[in-house]
Amino acid sequence: MSCNIYHNLQINVSPKAVFNAVTQPKHLDNWWTLKSSGKPLLGDMYNLNFTDDYDWYCQVSKLEVDKSIHFKMTQSDADWNPTTFGFDMEENDGGTYLKFSHINWPEANNHFKHSSFCWALLLNGLKNYLESGVVVPFEERN
Repeated sequence: MSCNIYHNLQINVSPKAVFNAVTQPKHLDNWWTLKSSGKPLLGDMYNLNFTDDYDWYCQVSKLEVDKSIHFKMTQSDADWNPTTFGFDMEENDGGTYLKFSHINWPEANNHFKHSSFCWALLLNGLKNYLESGVVVPFEERN
């Protein structure tokens, strides 16, 4: 049995702005990664670097520009490797209703539970980044 993480939130900017923030390395590095690379093209590889020990890779597995992007992990740790995470965006009340998923975890172990909590914090950071321009230094992100 696999386990899944889901978080939904309203972000008061356009779907295009949210899409750019979750696909462009210059934005990813402002709310999630230490440094990243990749392009929002189906099949393209992204490098998600957090530290030398957490230098991970994923592939764009689903893409609809300004509406949806999903990433299949290809090189990470044993818990993340079977997983896919994604961002689905719907225009809502002049902003974006973001539906986040991180699916196919092998088990609901401590790493799964910690990651679910971290995603909630990070997605709140994404919201603050997009709505207010707040960039939390990488060292202060949990």
